[in-house]
Amino acid sequence: MDAYQCIATKLDQREFTSRTVPTEVKLKVLESARLTGSGMNSQHWRFILIQNHSNLRRLAEASTTGTWVENCSFAVIVLTNPKHGFHMIDAGRVAQDMQIAAWNYGVTSCVFTGIREERFRKDFNIPKDLNISIIVGFGYPDRKLSGKKNRKASQRTCLPRNLRKHI
Repeated sequence: MDAYQCIATKLDQREFTSRTVPTEVKLKVLESARLTGSGMNSQHWRFILIQNHSNLRRLAEASTTGTWVENCSFAVIVLTNPKHGFHMIDAGRVAQDMQIAAWNYGVTSCVFTGIREERFRKDFNIPKDLNISIIVGFGYPDRKLSGKKNRKASQRTCLPRNLRKHI
């Protein structure tokens, strides 16, 4: 799938089959995170791969908004260094790149940020100097996805006249 098709058809998904995502795909997802650009090329992020069911369950229990993650094939906790004012932007960039890379292989995903921080830090041995920025859960969809997004109409008035006809 080309990059534009991945972006145009990727939907967030919180329900997954029990099918395991192959190691090769997980490695591509993690490599896409590592290759993501960062502010001042600081590459300050760290990633924690969660892939066994008992740890996915612990992840769900430490969440306030991501209990669905228990049924994923795997999840990635994205940690960033808050000394960089742009650390949350970088976390978003990393999450998006991982999700697009996964979707290229037919693997769906969703993100959450609602956590019980003290429990997260304890359960996953997260240092105090790193921010728990975003968690992304991945798996194969439990149903066929339409690829049709419910989006607002484009704002053609913001574009120069010569580009309006192309949308």
